[in-house]
Amino acid sequence: MNTGLSDQVRAVARAKYVHPAILAGKRQFSIPVRNLLEDLLTDGFPARNTPQVCSALQTSKFLRENGLEIEGVDGPPKKMSTTVVVRYRVAEPSAQPNASKIPRKGAAMDPNGETPSERAFRLTEKMRGLLKEELAEYGGGEAFLRWIRSEEEDAA
Repeated sequence: MNTGLSDQVRAVARAKYVHPAILAGKRQFSIPVRNLLEDLLTDGFPARNTPQVCSALQTSKFLRENGLEIEGVDGPPKKMSTTVVVRYRVAEPSAQPNASKIPRKGAAMDPNGETPSERAFRLTEKMRGLLKEELAEYGGGEAFLRWIRSEEEDAA
């Protein structure tokens, strides 16, 4: 399982669902996996990674970072489907370890509901993925460098 993709899932979930719910003063909210997956696909997330999305939303890391508790997980028995809906309860504000990371009302956020640092992370992860694919086409990093060097030698 790719931790970079799991981090991307958590970042988008935080920006699109967690922060807006907390800013609105909600004590309970839910994240439908289908909706989150649609948001992720528009950001270049690989299709068919539904189990990874489901898992990332239920990790202790996601819960701890956002001061959340899972109230329930609705969906099929295996809980790894686009029909899964994870229901959360917001912990007391004093119990939220990263409450300072939640943007205040009026704080700078882009139209997608991301903070600047979340957007930067998402975009750099996307670029890392593109570079990884490009290097793979050349047979890895060393083969890519050999190709670059051969072009320089031909030009000289």
